Amino acid sequence: MFYDQATITVRGGKGGDGVVSFRRESMVPRGGPDGGNGGRGGDVVLVVNRHLNTLYTFQHKRLFKAEDGRPGRGKDQTGRSGKDLFVEVPPGTIVRDAETHAVIGDLTHTDQQIIVVRGGRGGRGNARFATSSNQAPLMAENGSPGDTQELLLELKLIADIGIVGLPNAGKSTLLSVLTAARPKIGDYPFTTLQPNLGVAQIDGLRTVVLADIPGLIEGASQGAGLGHEFLRHIERTRVLIHVLDGLSEDVVRDYQTIQAELAAFGHGLGQKPQVLAMNKMDLPDAQAAYELFCHSDTALAELKACQPISAATGQNVRELLLRAVQVLDELPALEPLEAEPVLLMEDQDTFDIVREGGGFRINSPQLVRRVETTRWDLEEAVQKFQRLLERSGITAELKRRGIKTGDTVYIGDYELEWGEG
Repeated sequence: MFYDQATITVRGGKGGDGVVSFRRESMVPRGGPDGGNGGRGGDVVLVVNRHLNTLYTFQHKRLFKAEDGRPGRGKDQTGRSGKDLFVEVPPGTIVRDAETHAVIGDLTHTDQQIIVVRGGRGGRGNARFATSSNQAPLMAENGSPGDTQELLLELKLIADIGIVGLPNAGKSTLLSVLTAARPKIGDYPFTTLQPNLGVAQIDGLRTVVLADIPGLIEGASQGAGLGHEFLRHIERTRVLIHVLDGLSEDVVRDYQTIQAELAAFGHGLGQKPQVLAMNKMDLPDAQAAYELFCHSDTALAELKACQPISAATGQNVRELLLRAVQVLDELPALEPLEAEPVLLMEDQDTFDIVREGGGFRINSPQLVRRVETTRWDLEEAVQKFQRLLERSGITAELKRRGIKTGDTVYIGDYELEWGEG
């Protein structure tokens, strides 16, 4: 089975906690605060590995979490930052937000990287809260949790040249002759159950990537056969080699079937440049079909540019490849998909309040972050959080809605008891 879609969850590392600490040295009776900050959490980074060509690994592992940051220490020592997690994907992977399907990134070339979630910020130690009026603060912060996001990965193979045609036209054999690929080959419909990739040497260091696309049948664009599942892999392919079966009873109909399916699928497939080839020229019946359908006065105009080849013997296959490369070189560079802006948690600064379980729930991504970083065991930290509620207008809104002492306030996973201060 060819795995070309996957849904995964990525989570940045939690930031390390800040600490409360004071200098303790001989001859220094009143050492000042020296609690260090926590280290930042690691990011999750997708990186292209050119040796991969499916999303198979994501069928068994779906959660990817970066390393947490370490807590701070005394003597103003900052905790070690968490290591970034690098997740390898094949070239041609489109990264989308799983909920909105907005494009986050289009990974097309080797070693290209994209940070999909950020690690949490390290909490500040008490040394960062010292002021002229509070020279010994008993105040520190927890590290903030990293971002979490569900991603939809969609693979569209990036090949310079795609090989298309009806089943048994000889596409897999042609790919094996032109490249080092070893696709499964047999004389029955739907031999190729998945796209196969191969790399062909042109000259010197120049190489091109070829993809053998599974056989199409009439109605493939509506889901018949295997075509609809794999047609999208031709979207990123620049040039098509259209292989015709020289032993077919009606070459013209075969040609028109493939053209119709490419056009019906849309996405510009019908407008891609094509190089036509009639295969199996090592057989007399195929030679006769070539003369009739491609070389006679009554031949269809499009088929007169058809090149006779034999994938089995290698006849004219090198010339066919060079012809396709010449067409490829005349095309403009491939433009990647433009990423759409994704609203991050820190960008959402509004709040709303709803009744819940006899109390009130405050919905605010920003406030959830603050409640998670607050050290509830430190009085100064609690007072700072209360001042935040007042500045944001939340306290006034809760009072307007009739909150009373002892009522429960829900923020994220936290339950706080309201008290008049």
